[in-house]
Amino acid sequence: MTPAARWAATIEILDEVLDGVAAERALTNWTRRSRFAGSKDRAAVRDHVFDALRQKLSCAALGGGDSGRLIALGLMRKSGLDVAEIFSGVGHAPTELTDEENAGGATPQGLDALDWPEWLKDELKTTSFDEICQAMQSRAPIFARVNLRKSSVEDAIHALAEEEIDAEPFPVSPTALLITRNPRRIKNSIAYKDGLIELQDAASQAVVDMVPLTEDMRVLDYCAGGGGKVLAMAGRVKANYFAYDINDARMKDLPQRAMRAGIDVRILTTGEVQDNAPFDVVFADAPCSGSGAWRRAPEGKWALTPDRLNELCAIQQEILQGVAGRVAAGGTLVYVTCSLFERENGKQIDVFLSQNSGWSCTESRQYLPLSDGSVAADGFFCALLTREELGA
Repeated sequence: MTPAARWAATIEILDEVLDGVAAERALTNWTRRSRFAGSKDRAAVRDHVFDALRQKLSCAALGGGDSGRLIALGLMRKSGLDVAEIFSGVGHAPTELTDEENAGGATPQGLDALDWPEWLKDELKTTSFDEICQAMQSRAPIFARVNLRKSSVEDAIHALAEEEIDAEPFPVSPTALLITRNPRRIKNSIAYKDGLIELQDAASQAVVDMVPLTEDMRVLDYCAGGGGKVLAMAGRVKANYFAYDINDARMKDLPQRAMRAGIDVRILTTGEVQDNAPFDVVFADAPCSGSGAWRRAPEGKWALTPDRLNELCAIQQEILQGVAGRVAAGGTLVYVTCSLFERENGKQIDVFLSQNSGWSCTESRQYLPLSDGSVAADGFFCALLTREELGA
């Protein structure tokens, strides 16, 4: 595909996304329709689509409208490309720009320049508001987690280097590697296939590092999803690990991932969670806005509504209240979100503690998507809630 043809595909996919189709689904649909597209074409189109979604408001301003074509035009202008060369109408290129399209567009201002929804301004309460919004406009770095059951950080870096994948330690977590060259080769690498590493954001690893684990503990990963957090815990400390998710289809790859990592994780049904309680640690990675990871899933920034945020907050409190009874005396309830919003984070802990005696918050931390050097991990919140010992 020519560069112009890639942009034509980008416009087509963006229009689908703007009509309500999930970005991953729209990309898959296009790939199935476009068997002629090679791997480099697919990667380039994907990058265009996600760059446009991360910067939708500023691109719409520069392009002069909010259609797929005009958002793509704005992204081209933002990137300093020759738009006349791309919109040539030759072959599979987008049709030529109209006089109106050539004349349209303006410098984005205010929240448009920061690509942040107006209604969410008051939800992100931080002195680093502008810096966080700007970080969200760019692509997220790729991190890997070293599985200490099978490798050391140094050996993992060496194994990746043998396959021309460059990685370096990242200070947020002792198991985190920043992939600096050929990140798209990771899943086909021997290091990945042999379970030496897993793809996982560095801040996601850091919240797992906060969990107080010792050997022979009984640990439940509630809301386990794909199981990345329980694999990270098990990669640190040998214990008895259990995983549960209300949607068990999300855990379908967990057995294979655990086998690759050399780790035992028992998957529980709803009834089995209660039968196996109490647990020394219950790790609850609750459903949330996902605002800390909007670089990776940028459409979420535009799809979130006030009603949905209220619904998520209610679900989070329901989960906290529901799993508290499954924590053993003296045990720990770990509450985690990948959210930047205080009402999904600290305020949820305040509500829980006000309604449950015998609990205390021993530690909490908010990770923000701000640069550590020149690279920023995702945004995460983690709180450790400890249940009193019996008779205390």
